[in-house]
Amino acid sequence: MSCSFSNQVLAQIELWQNEHEINVYTLPKKLDEEVARLHLPKLGAQLTQLSKKQAEYINVPIEGPYKQDYYRY
Repeated sequence: MSCSFSNQVLAQIELWQNEHEINVYTLPKKLDEEVARLHLPKLGAQLTQLSKKQAEYINVPIEGPYKQDYYRY
């Protein structure tokens, strides 16, 4: 639930700061991945960073986002 609530708050901040039109929007993958990254230590998990070679191989930036916008979890 913590991830869900965090995503909701980040979505509200995104909508407020960037003055979006009234509509339905998808949370940017970068924000979704940031929530996951922040929750990992509490779960006892450690995230490693992609090497340049790995990032090039899967065709993503080293800092993310790692999934395409059309990807659904």
